[in-house]
Order: sequence, then structure tokens, then C-alpha cells
Amino acid sequence: MAKSILVTGGAGYIGSHTVLQLLLGGFKAVVIDNLDNSSEIAISRVTELAGDFRKNLVVHEVDIRNKEALGKVFASSDFDAVIHFAGLKAVGESVHKPLLYYNTNIIGTINLLEVMAANGCKKLVFSSSATVYGWPKEVPCTEDFPLCATNPYGRTKLFIEEICRDIVHSDSDWKIILLRYFNPVGAHPSGYIGEDPHGIPNNLMPFVQQVAVGRRPALSVFGNDYSTKDGTGDQMSGKEIARGP
Repeated sequence: MAKSILVTGGAGYIGSHTVLQLLLGGFKAVVIDNLDNSSEIAISRVTELAGDFRKNLVVHEVDIRNKEALGKVFASSDFDAVIHFAGLKAVGESVHKPLLYYNTNIIGTINLLEVMAANGCKKLVFSSSATVYGWPKEVPCTEDFPLCATNPYGRTKLFIEEICRDIVHSDSDWKIILLRYFNPVGAHPSGYIGEDPHGIPNNLMPFVQQVAVGRRPALSVFGNDYSTKDGTGDQMSGKEIARGP
């Protein structure tokens, strides 16, 4: 019997890539997403790419802040693990709306963890962020660099990491992976799924695309942030993140 994986934020950029990889790998994928910054189109395209594996996809329009709705999703399936992408992710917006970010990212994750525990599901992959390192003194940055988030978005990720560490230390049955990745970029090789945010883009390719089609006047490149040849940092593709090492 196929293992069942819950993917929060599964209609988003990295989430949709991950759902497709799970389906093609023979897993059952159950998606929850509130569709605030994602689209049902991404899910429909995942089903096209998944071919005969599409029968193993289930989608629920649910906000992780709604604990009762989360409970109903868990009551409908026995999950082997959860991959948690859901949350807000704009650094600039987080500075202006910190309470929204703390409520959505932290409270939403606590709801998820409590419902997982209540249903005996204690395996989690948490989509954290390289923002937990703040501004490292040198690059490239290694996993054991000091953690020093410098904005509300980064702090939500860091606080959630600390919560996860506390849970694992208190109960050895929990198995949690903290996934810290840098800026994702690019669409799926098929061109069918990628990033198309509802508001101001937070990553490179949506900016490039919106400038190319005339939705934005220009793309600014700031080349003094990193000690690389052109002063810019590395990007990762959504498929690379979904596939893993």
C-alpha cells in the first residue's frame, strides 16, 4: 500500500514540485492549501504531469490556522509523514506586518504539530529558510553557522525550528528534518509548473517574467551583497529542492 504524505502549501511553488515528485515516486499525496498566494491551476497541471499517478492525489482547501479543519483532514487519512511548506514568505512584507507573519507561520505551525501529535503522526519535514542565518560573516554558508535572523519572516522560521527541537528533545518518537534552502528559481522542466505569485514577487524568476511581459518596468540587480564575481548569490531550482540530494 502506498505511503500517504500530507503536504501543506502543496499548491505553491515548491509545494507543487514536491507533490509531483511524490506522486511519480508512488506515494499518495494529500495537499492542504488556503490558495492565498497559490492557484488551483498548479494542482491541475500537477495532475496532468502525474499521468496515471493522479489517482493518488487529494486536495483540501484549508488554512493551517484553522485547527478544526486540520483535524478533519487528519481524520480522513492516516498519514505516514508531513511536509510543511505553508506560510507567508515575503521579507519586506513581514517588516510591515509582523503580527500577520507570527500568527500565520508560528501559530499555524503549532496547530499543525498539535494535530499531528493527537493523531500519532510524528514525522515532519519543515521548510525553513537560509534567512535563519541572517547576514553570515562569510560565504558560502555552512549548516553549522550561527543562527541570527534579522527580520520577522526569518524569525518565524527560526522560532519554529526551536519549537521543533524542543519537541524532539521531549519525545524521541518525533523525527523532524529542518530544510534550510536559499533562493529558489525557475520552472519545472516541462514548463507546466513554476512560480506566479499573486502580489509582488519575492524570487528572481517571477520578476524576470513580469518585466518580460510588461507587467513591471524594470529588473534591478544589486551586485554588492556577496563576495562572488558578480556580487550575487546562488539560486536553486524548485525541482532540485523537491527531489533532494
